[in-house]
Amino acid sequence: MAKEELIELEGRVTDVLRNQCYRVELENGKEIQAYTSGKMRRFRIRIVLGDRVKLEMSPYDLSKGRINYRMKN
Repeated sequence: MAKEELIELEGRVTDVLRNQCYRVELENGKEIQAYTSGKMRRFRIRIVLGDRVKLEMSPYDLSKGRINYRMKN
């Protein structure tokens, strides 16, 4: 799958799970499970409950996503 085919969305973290996984509520009201990207793990960027994040999703599985960016409040 090419990078151009990913869907970029924004949402808010509603639950923190283990292994750097999160439950994110998207702007359209749907909740998905998301994990942090490798760069965020490498530079130890922490995500807490209530943070707004940008994530990408595959068009093949719309129930999971990867968090790429944590927005500043």
